[in-house]
Amino acid sequence: MKIRTRLTLLFTLITAMLLSIYSISIYYSSKEAREKSFYSELQNEAIAKADLFFRSSLPEQEMHKLYKNNTRTLNEVQVAIYNSNKQLIYHDDAKVDYVKETPEMLAQIFQKKKINFFLNDLQVIGMTYHYEGKTYAVTAAAYDQYGYDYLTHLLTISIISFFSILILIYLAGIFLSKKALSPLSEMVIQIKKITAGKLQLRLKTTKEKDELNELAQNFNGMLERLENSFDSQKHFVSNISHELRTPLSAIITELELASEKDKTKEEYRETIQYALDDARNMVKLSNSLMDLAKASYDPNEISFSEVRLDEVLLESYTKITKENSGYKVSLNIEDSVEEHQLIIQGNEYLLQVAFNNLIDNACKYSPEHTCLIDVNTNSKILTMRFTNTGNSINKEDLQHIFEPFYRSETSRQEKGHGIGLFLTQKIILLHNAKITVLSEGNETIFAVIFDIV
Repeated sequence: MKIRTRLTLLFTLITAMLLSIYSISIYYSSKEAREKSFYSELQNEAIAKADLFFRSSLPEQEMHKLYKNNTRTLNEVQVAIYNSNKQLIYHDDAKVDYVKETPEMLAQIFQKKKINFFLNDLQVIGMTYHYEGKTYAVTAAAYDQYGYDYLTHLLTISIISFFSILILIYLAGIFLSKKALSPLSEMVIQIKKITAGKLQLRLKTTKEKDELNELAQNFNGMLERLENSFDSQKHFVSNISHELRTPLSAIITELELASEKDKTKEEYRETIQYALDDARNMVKLSNSLMDLAKASYDPNEISFSEVRLDEVLLESYTKITKENSGYKVSLNIEDSVEEHQLIIQGNEYLLQVAFNNLIDNACKYSPEHTCLIDVNTNSKILTMRFTNTGNSINKEDLQHIFEPFYRSETSRQEKGHGIGLFLTQKIILLHNAKITVLSEGNETIFAVIFDIV
């Protein structure tokens, strides 16, 4: 079921419920008002007949004639009067006695002074009447033809109005929902045109501050991110192909040259060494790509546990200096740093990859191959600074330093693939931390900042 139809039916159903409650309350209020009004009329008629009987000189036969004449055109009230001994002293029409008063009923009237009740469709009132020091019981009964006709008419009008209003509400709901959701229909048509090859297309937006316009703006933002992601992926794949093709071509060329002519033992050994170097270069690239894939996972897919940052730093320090005997790494953790401030929720392997890259980069681009690591803290943040001395990085390169496969002219002199810093940034962001770089004079400082809970 479409939203438009569902909204229309829901709106019609709610309206039906409200109209039902309103109509039922009106009907029952009118019904109660009719009963009370007619009981009041019966009481007035009973008093009037009793006054006419006791206080006027009108004979009883004339009163009977008056009653019979009125019954021809009106639903005349039938009145009966009883004395304190429960004897009938007057009745409008004894032959057609509606109420048939019993001694128990009369005793109840004398006791309670006033009673009223229904007798089939008739309404009956019984009351006491005082005249010349004596108490009489007067009953009055009649059928409220006008009142019931009014209620029947009211019920008929209510039912007709109920269904007429529901039909109008349903038609109005279809029109309004169609008009309100027409921008959504247009969005669906536009979305169908967007494919992997047409990610540059965008939904039309307006200056209206409604939910549909907000949806369109957010959808366009998502398309922007997807387009950037696709472009990055294309660029990434292109660079990977280039990076892999270079060492593979070198290996193939060296091995083909070695197989085409006889060489000395030393020349073969040299060829094998070149091939090994290129193979190791490919292994490093593959490892970097694997680490990058792990860092690109959804955070919910990566296992996090309590990690001590100083221990991870020491492992990175040991690994880098062991693999590169010429590197000099100095680690300084200030005394003010407390043990609990070094513990975070993180992934030890990925953090070690990030720290390895920062230490390796610092040593690689320092003339003295040195890296100074300072760890300090305040009440809110823990900061790790990786500092090296040497030529500073120019401002243009600093803007692209965390982009994948980006290598400045200076960095091309050293072996690498341009993945390390991009990978490091993804890992740091994955741990809800941030990384900054500052290069001035002959110093370059990478700062990793963790929030302390």
